[in-house]
Amino acid sequence: MADEPLVLGIETSCDETGVGIVRGNTLLADAVASSVDEHARFGGVVPEVASRAHLEAMVPTIDRALKDAGVSARDLDGIAVTAGPGLAGALLVGVSAAKAYAYALGKPLYGVNHLASHICVDQLEHGPLPEPTMALLVSGGHSSLLLSTDITSDVRPMGATIDDAAGEAFDKIARVLNLGFPGGPVIDRYAKEGDPSAIAFPRGLTGPRDPAYDFSFSGLKTSVARWIEAKRAAGEEVPVRDVSASFQEAVVDVLTRKAVRACKDQGVDHLMIGGGVAANSRLRALAQERCEAAGIRLRVPRPKLCTDNGAMVAALGAEMVSRNRAASDWDLSADSSLPVTDPHVPGRSHEHGAGHDHDHVHEVSKENLYS
Repeated sequence: MADEPLVLGIETSCDETGVGIVRGNTLLADAVASSVDEHARFGGVVPEVASRAHLEAMVPTIDRALKDAGVSARDLDGIAVTAGPGLAGALLVGVSAAKAYAYALGKPLYGVNHLASHICVDQLEHGPLPEPTMALLVSGGHSSLLLSTDITSDVRPMGATIDDAAGEAFDKIARVLNLGFPGGPVIDRYAKEGDPSAIAFPRGLTGPRDPAYDFSFSGLKTSVARWIEAKRAAGEEVPVRDVSASFQEAVVDVLTRKAVRACKDQGVDHLMIGGGVAANSRLRALAQERCEAAGIRLRVPRPKLCTDNGAMVAALGAEMVSRNRAASDWDLSADSSLPVTDPHVPGRSHEHGAGHDHDHVHEVSKENLYS
């Protein structure tokens, strides 16, 4: 246990200030400060509000994580931070904080990919990821199918959303139904009391000539909204529970169908589901049912690890340390469109995977500046 890397991870890609601490694949602390309530009145995340909330929450959240883990900042073997993708201003807060702590502590800095982190977090729950692993990531900003043969260096995009992501569609339909923000949890709750076959909503990109692994939820969102508008125009009551259940079923049907197909086509017998929408109860149930029928092993972290959190960043950072990946340079910057093919951002002076070169750490001082 003592030989496993102790890493702190910082996540600020959207509206959650997440700080996690792991030792190897063991989660020691997962502290989160959410600004979701501050965005609720706007019906969605406001980037400037999120950035300001990160600034206010950063130091207290880091202190809380260290206290929860029962470790000193001096004991850390590295600092990992989400470098992208995400909201540019929000990412900059996290990257700046990570640089400050790494500089003061004389520790290596690792800028990592938000999407790859969502895959890696499953190691904290179910142990090392099989290689290869197919990952279905579904959140407010992303709906992606990814093939990972090495979570630190080789993540390949198989398919992605071409318009609205699944989580974004949930938020928009919840808004039309006047259910509030965020939409995912409340629609899931109403759907449990509704009939998923009550309304035949469309399944996007499921025709024989459509891209096999890409997703589209814009047409579904429009179809649901028009159905609701027609009911209201006719003076009829909108059956919120049936609409929620039928809409949700259309989303998870497409997600699980394409994920299982990708596994079969690529000869991969493990499917991992992550991202905020992975907390959806119907998605988890249907994925389990279809994976069992196809002989595929399903791995889904507990709901708290599916949403944005610092633990997932720390988990990927620990993998970087364990596999001797190159640390990032001090000029690491936030990249709002960082491609998933870059699981981490090594320093420009280092070859990919060339190993640790911590000279940039010792440019500061051999002494620990953190007090």
